[in-house]
Amino acid sequence: MAARSTVAKPPQPKPGVKMADAMKLVSWGGMYQRSQEKAYLDPYVARNRSLDVSWDSDSHSAVSILRKGDAKARSWDVVDVVASDAIRLCEAGLAERIEVDRVLAPAPDGTPPSVDFGKFLINDCFIPQIAYSTTIGYRTDLVGRQRPRSVCDIFDLRRFPGKRALEKRPINNMEWALLCDGVPESRLYEVLATRRGQDRALAKLDTIKDDIIWWSAGAETPQLLADGEVVMGSTYNGRLFSLIAEQGQPVEILWDRQVIDLDGWIIPKGLPADRKARVLDFLYFATDTQRLADQAQYISYGPARRSSAPLVGRHKDLGIDMKRHIPTGSGNFATALLYNYDFWTEHRAAIDRRFSAWLIR
Repeated sequence: MAARSTVAKPPQPKPGVKMADAMKLVSWGGMYQRSQEKAYLDPYVARNRSLDVSWDSDSHSAVSILRKGDAKARSWDVVDVVASDAIRLCEAGLAERIEVDRVLAPAPDGTPPSVDFGKFLINDCFIPQIAYSTTIGYRTDLVGRQRPRSVCDIFDLRRFPGKRALEKRPINNMEWALLCDGVPESRLYEVLATRRGQDRALAKLDTIKDDIIWWSAGAETPQLLADGEVVMGSTYNGRLFSLIAEQGQPVEILWDRQVIDLDGWIIPKGLPADRKARVLDFLYFATDTQRLADQAQYISYGPARRSSAPLVGRHKDLGIDMKRHIPTGSGNFATALLYNYDFWTEHRAAIDRRFSAWLIR
């Protein structure tokens, strides 16, 4: 039986504190911001009709703006950031620390949010909304009768000849190389931290180096797949969804060993009491089980709560069952790796140097 949460309603403002009647949110613009509006901001405003809501689409530069502390930063109430930026903001003391079991909604069965979000709660300042991933897409008409079943098929030129597209950086590629060279997941980062382990990963990548087309922008692999220039390649799962569902290309996603990253909310440090009370009320609503499931009706990212995944339905415009198209969907998540923020913060510079030298030799 799931543990029961003691939280049954949103946290109440302190006596004498009224919730602010305006709120400014910061996000990324485009389709992602639209998915936030449709899934939880519009329903929240419908319950709070006197609330004045506005947006800034500055998430890409949120860290630098918050560090400056200028007038724009002081106008922000809640900010959408990627997990690595949330870590930086928390360490700099620029984001509020949050007691999730006190301020967020439990799952419908009473499971506390700390359990429901699980390992996606990467620090005390970050409330995750969605999981997205870097994974592999392949051309179904170019792989022959055999379909790729493992990320290690990237390294199998005999069964799957042809060019591959990989991102021009060590992250993800080094992990996949070591896993496919026999390193168990439990020792993956222990091995990768050593020079010998890095040599081993690069040696594995050497076996396909002549058949790699390197990419730097997320749109490149989908175009290479569409043009038939590669038989398979890594990119972001949302890019592959667009290629498959919107463009009708003969492409499938290989979810094995997808590398999960996160996006979510932080609360800027030092909000006045009335504005903080409004934000907490909004976040209780916007990050509950149903609202996070609803977001997947508009975009192919997985809800960050375990309880949300079974509630994901069909895409609002395309009518496609989104459960099979999101990283946290049933059957897709079994072998997923969560991006190792601590490891790459510590080792990124050194491994980048070794990877760059390997590229040109």
